[in-house]
Amino acid sequence: MNIYFYVAIALFAGLAFTKVSNFLKVPNVTGYLLAGLFLGPNFFNVLDIETSRNLNILTTIALGLIAFSIGNEFKISHIKKIGTKAIVITIFESLCAVLLVDVVLILIGLDKAAAITLGAMAATTAPAATLLVVKQYNAKGVVTDNLLPVVAMDDAIGLIAYSVSVSIANVIVSGENMEITTALLVPIFKIIMSMGIGILLGFFISVLHKVFKDKPNRLIISLASVILSLYIAEKFDLSNLLICMSLSAAFVNISSESLDTISIVEKFTPPIFMLFFVISGAELDFKILQSVGIFGIIYIICRVLGKYIGTYVGASIVKADDKVKKYLGLALIPQAGVAIGMSQLALNQLPQYGKQIQTVILSSIFVYELIGPVCAKIALKKAGEIKN
Repeated sequence: MNIYFYVAIALFAGLAFTKVSNFLKVPNVTGYLLAGLFLGPNFFNVLDIETSRNLNILTTIALGLIAFSIGNEFKISHIKKIGTKAIVITIFESLCAVLLVDVVLILIGLDKAAAITLGAMAATTAPAATLLVVKQYNAKGVVTDNLLPVVAMDDAIGLIAYSVSVSIANVIVSGENMEITTALLVPIFKIIMSMGIGILLGFFISVLHKVFKDKPNRLIISLASVILSLYIAEKFDLSNLLICMSLSAAFVNISSESLDTISIVEKFTPPIFMLFFVISGAELDFKILQSVGIFGIIYIICRVLGKYIGTYVGASIVKADDKVKKYLGLALIPQAGVAIGMSQLALNQLPQYGKQIQTVILSSIFVYELIGPVCAKIALKKAGEIKN
């Protein structure tokens, strides 16, 4: 079949399953994932593994646009309103998830190298699922105000934690002396480079906006800048999420017309986001669940507990609103793209445990992406930030 046929089927299936999600009273993103699940190898095999891989360019662009959308949450006036609270909460919830997964997996007998690598992956959260839930229900309030910046910063902490952890894991396996440049300085340098390039691109598109004032042209500028960011990230082994987020963050703080452009981009993105989740659903494999065992179950439980406990502790320290203490952690369950990318890296960087790590991550994502958006909706609903 032609690739256009598969794209059309994926879009129609995602659209049809919005009716299913409405009937079940769950977020649309859950419906998209279910649509992909039924189209994938587990059921009708319309979107097989090879076809999903052929559509990778669409999913990569979707991730870039998701990061671009989240970046506008870093407007300085908005950050000042939140203060340092979101940063403290992010540090606590991320590191608590990492440490809890590390400790418990080691205690139940998983090799230390595999355990600390899996622990690092526990820090990340899926921005795409969270963003779509917030947008679908037009959520507004103190929990939402903290949620998107926390999700955005999660991945930066996760990238540092993974780079450090996999370096330590390799030292454990090989018995060599650890080099500080490998374990810490190199990943920090890449993060700084990613953010710096994103900021430069933000300046660049703000200049172009002074030249091209029509809405279609500004949409083209935004899309071209996101795609250029993805190229730079792949070419120089940098973080595509951080570049795209930094690009948008710089843009909204430089240009007075940025919010109009962001709204134009948001009108363009729904079908791309739908494709991203349908394809992600098609890649979920029931067979993986059978081979996970106790380590996968412990990872799933400990990551959720770590996120919730860390959020509560961090929010308590900074004296955040009680709603943030109670409900923010529940909204941080979704996990997908960045963790999948890390598990792919582990196959090459830690070949002794790579397949085991990947199996645990993919199976956990199967669970997180199905229940995570529902939990995010419940959290925002209980916080009184979803009105219908």
